[in-house]
Amino acid sequence: MNYGDADPIAALATPPGESALAVIRISGNAAVTRLSDVFSRPKALREAPGNTVIYGWILEDRRKIDETLISVYRAPRSYTGEDSADISCHGGIAAVRGVLRVLRTAGFRDALPGEFTFRAFMNRKLDLTKAESVMELVSAKSDKGRERAVGRLSGQLEQEIQGIKSLATEVLAGAELFLDYSEDEFSADSDEAAGHLPQRSLAEAVLARLDALAASYTMERLYQAGALAVLAGRPNAGKSSLFNLLLKEDRAIVADKPGTTRDWIEAWISLEGLPIRLADTAGLRDAEDEIERLGVDRTRSLAEEADVILYVIDGLQGFTPEDRAFFQEHPDRVIGIWNKIDAAPRPENLCAGSPYKILGVSAKTGAGIPELSGAVIPLLTKSSSSASGPGIASERQKVLLEKARGCIREALALADQGQPLDVIAPALREAVNALGEITGEVSAPDILEVMFRKFCVGK
Repeated sequence: MNYGDADPIAALATPPGESALAVIRISGNAAVTRLSDVFSRPKALREAPGNTVIYGWILEDRRKIDETLISVYRAPRSYTGEDSADISCHGGIAAVRGVLRVLRTAGFRDALPGEFTFRAFMNRKLDLTKAESVMELVSAKSDKGRERAVGRLSGQLEQEIQGIKSLATEVLAGAELFLDYSEDEFSADSDEAAGHLPQRSLAEAVLARLDALAASYTMERLYQAGALAVLAGRPNAGKSSLFNLLLKEDRAIVADKPGTTRDWIEAWISLEGLPIRLADTAGLRDAEDEIERLGVDRTRSLAEEADVILYVIDGLQGFTPEDRAFFQEHPDRVIGIWNKIDAAPRPENLCAGSPYKILGVSAKTGAGIPELSGAVIPLLTKSSSSASGPGIASERQKVLLEKARGCIREALALADQGQPLDVIAPALREAVNALGEITGEVSAPDILEVMFRKFCVGK
């Protein structure tokens, strides 16, 4: 089985398990006709126009397998650009298996990961930025991540890349136009002979827009992949209580006995639209118990991986040398949390002369939580641009964008050095090609296969 053929394919498009309904998707050559061969109303299905729904039964040797609704889509006005259909059947495991078994006997093969979206790309229904946004939308962990993915699916990134590519092509065309003339048509000291880059201002505009897009990557990845925030601190400081408060449910065991948390647990939360993987960890101390010591080691290891560390200080115990040592070990990623301000208000001089941010909160009453959210977001996004315009969200897009940026910078540097246009033009051409690869105008089959194999089956 390979990507790129037009065989009729089928796949479950909803999660396997027990549910009221499941959707099985089909597409490919004569897909609707093949389906009609195992349908209780074959003529109605074969003659059904696009964007209609047909009721009937899936049959196997004239036996009813399941009651279904068939949503029919006709080429080219379908997701894949081929004749296709969505079969809405009952969501039981046996029902889904039965329908898929019948489809295989009717000539459908199991779809490869991402094969429906691959066909949509090959049939020019989507460019590669839109294709990638499909899985970004499927895996979005927050409303803001969903909004950003919808923007790319709507064509915002494609339009921006095409606009930049159009300007870069204009610069390249200007350079190649001069290359079409013989050298003796220019005087030895003319701008063209000396390596002057025609339409240099356009090349600089291209670089500025590429810089803006490149700066969006960190923020977009935060919206898509989320950030790791680790709750750390001494035993009994209130980490688990704070974890439950932020999560709005009792997930972590809370007890007065120090060392209750032996291992770390995690859950997803959303802070101002950013998905955060919040981890509650074992208290940091010199543990004598072997299991607790392993938990402390895991806490320190997880803290090294964290994007931000929320270090919880027991307000009743005060700021200890151990607390200060932890802050010094992690100067750039730690936010101090003076917990239990309902019983022990934070001293006013605690942060005097200190570079560390220490906020007062109460895991018992919820006091100070809005201020904590307001401190976490700037720390995570301090090196990122705002996400108001189009942004790049995949490593593939980032690599190609950096390649285009480097080529434009090289072209401008060569012009500054007085190099001739036949030396400058290849760098411009490479930049244009890299931009074309982002949208898929220029692509290699092996690269496409690697990309789409990361998709889920059914998409």
